[in-house]
Amino acid sequence: MRAANPYKPYPVRIDEIITETDDKLLKTFKFVFLNPEDEEKFAYKSGQFAELSIPGQGEIPIGIASSPTEKGFVKFTVFKAGKVTSYLHSMKVGDVMGLRGPLGNWYPWEILEGKNIFIVGGGFAYTTLRSSIKMMIDPANRSKFGTIDVVYGARTPGHLLYLDELNEWGDRDDVNMHITVDGTDDPNWRFHKGFVPQIADKVAPPASDDTYAIVCGPPMMIKFTQPVLDKLGYKHDHIIMSLENRMKCGIGMCGRCNIGKELVCKDGPVFTLEQINKTPREY
Repeated sequence: MRAANPYKPYPVRIDEIITETDDKLLKTFKFVFLNPEDEEKFAYKSGQFAELSIPGQGEIPIGIASSPTEKGFVKFTVFKAGKVTSYLHSMKVGDVMGLRGPLGNWYPWEILEGKNIFIVGGGFAYTTLRSSIKMMIDPANRSKFGTIDVVYGARTPGHLLYLDELNEWGDRDDVNMHITVDGTDDPNWRFHKGFVPQIADKVAPPASDDTYAIVCGPPMMIKFTQPVLDKLGYKHDHIIMSLENRMKCGIGMCGRCNIGKELVCKDGPVFTLEQINKTPREY
């Protein structure tokens, strides 16, 4: 469900701020809607994004990190990189701003039900994958999916997001978590060392008609993960990718997100690799 006026944001209040990484460049913001009816209108699915709108500063498109199964709030993890994100990082609990959306499409859950899911993610693009995992392991949904395998990587342990949840998911017997970092000197590090594509090559579930891969991360990670999945035999219509790094206005008006004829923020950001193969390699 979308807002009646796609240009008009819902008023939200910052309810909690969590600093995720050692360098403090990534923070998770928990928002609550000022008007309860707005939360009902902001009905989203895992994989979608929204525009965070700050009066006098501008707005930024960010993937939704919370799951539709989490009620009473919505979460976004924001990397401090420019004017709007820097201002948002300076805001406090209790401050009021705007939220426009939900926008874009989502991972094709109607197709993925009953299938094995292989999630491959890296860096701060892990937000919509966090949403997806939380949604799939919810007690009301877990039986709808087969095996869940996850590879998630960051540059260092201090750059990993959602540490408590990563440990929680790793302790489950119905999720196969594979956490990796590019490198670390920590003698107590007990997970993988290496780039995400390398680890994916080692731990990926066998390719089959019942197994789908969901890939979201930095462009270089995506670039080097594709040949790994090709080698393993994953069909291109079974590889689902999010090009959220291309998102702009959210409603296909500015034209700055296009890849060929596709407008990522309107036609995407979720595409199969089969669909992407028909576009210029600009992503």
